[in-house]
Amino acid sequence: MAYLLDANVFIQAKNLHYGLDFCPAFWDWLIEANVAGKVLSIEKVGDEIDAGADELASWAAARGPGFFAKPDAALLPAMGSVSAWATGQGYEPAAVNTFLQIADYYLVAHALAHGHTVVTHEVPAPSAKKIKIPNACIGVGVKCMTPFEMLRHERARFVLESSA
Repeated sequence: MAYLLDANVFIQAKNLHYGLDFCPAFWDWLIEANVAGKVLSIEKVGDEIDAGADELASWAAARGPGFFAKPDAALLPAMGSVSAWATGQGYEPAAVNTFLQIADYYLVAHALAHGHTVVTHEVPAPSAKKIKIPNACIGVGVKCMTPFEMLRHERARFVLESSA
């Protein structure tokens, strides 16, 4: 099982908790966890990050397809399952159309196809106007958690070097 990261994990980390300039340990941990096969994301999330044209986009571009997985054949049946779930839940047509065009849909489908856990800052919501990632995960049986839950589960530690 690997963790599949939503764009908001990277964006909020950069903007709030783990800025690239003051908490490089977080970013190093992501790279090491990716090399170990524990953490990845998808190409569409990489595209969202790239659109920011900032230091995070540069960091993501340096990771390549080993970090931001390209679609594969296993994705197609999972996309069908996620699409069928989305269209059958009573969401407004605009909400379904939007969901089926954005990275969130591909993220949930990729997790379903490969048995990954989705990591996002989103929380479930009962609104018919927007499909939230956790709602879709629950609907198709994919595990979903916050980045902080992932870090605790993996026992990530960001410790300052001793100044001996």
